[in-house]
Amino acid sequence: MAKKYIGVDVGGTSIKLGIVDDRGEVLIKKESIYTDEGDGRTAIQAIKDSIRELIEEQDLSGSDISGIGVSAAGCINSVEGCVAKNGGNVPGWSGTEVCKELTDEFGYFTTLANDANCAVLGELWAGAAMGYTDVVGVTLGTGVGGGIITGGRLLEGAHGYAGELGHFPTHAGGDHCICGLDGCFERYASTSALIRTAVTEDPDLKSGRVLFSAAEAGDRHALDLLDRWIGEIAYGIAGLIHVFDPQLVLIGGGVSAQDRLLIQPLKEKVLSMIMPDFADDLEFRPAALGNDAGLIGAVYYLMSRENTARRQQ
Repeated sequence: MAKKYIGVDVGGTSIKLGIVDDRGEVLIKKESIYTDEGDGRTAIQAIKDSIRELIEEQDLSGSDISGIGVSAAGCINSVEGCVAKNGGNVPGWSGTEVCKELTDEFGYFTTLANDANCAVLGELWAGAAMGYTDVVGVTLGTGVGGGIITGGRLLEGAHGYAGELGHFPTHAGGDHCICGLDGCFERYASTSALIRTAVTEDPDLKSGRVLFSAAEAGDRHALDLLDRWIGEIAYGIAGLIHVFDPQLVLIGGGVSAQDRLLIQPLKEKVLSMIMPDFADDLEFRPAALGNDAGLIGAVYYLMSRENTARRQQ
């Protein structure tokens, strides 16, 4: 009989959660909306309330669930199971001991990992990266997230912070970033950066949907904006390819559905920027799991930690 886990994906204003089995199938899912008041307790309390509601709604007993895997925005210390001191993308979130709080509350083994890392793990387990061992995943949205799979394993670093792709510098002396540094990749490669540039040049291009629609219709200005933006993305990805030598570059985020206007031109630009040997058999794909990737990846991360702990006993 398949084991069942609770997967939780924490964003800035909402919590997605569900029951995921040990084959990567989402059996049940729901979403809860919360408003964080910045007191450091609202987010964790909302997670507890949402999990409790799910357990009650599904009439689950303690033995029905094997653990809780949490995917969360921000800089996450997955080794300690807490949000980093400077990881407060969610207001009042920094320093929260998520794993301890949830284990104390529900008694289940709990893990915590960065949402972009979880998304890549989800794709590795049950999505577009199945069968690959070396993957660079880049998520384009309000910021730029990502995760690195090398030798079939998630690259975490000493504390679990590895994979903060949005905050490696691509422009010396560049624009100031919300992280406090200058010239970060996400200041130039995020969809927010695209729209920020677009509205300064044409106020009518006020959203990604409007801009891509204009480009689809052949609008030269929209196409030029996309070309420049894709160049910024390609610049960063080319550097990552030279560091990690992946088999697959996986693009996530809502814009990843734009194959002709994003994925294909991005591939062409990147291939023109890297040394030929790195291009051998290199593939580019959009992510496949959508909003389920974080839930699935959080459970995959939990299972991998569970297996590691079992081997060490």
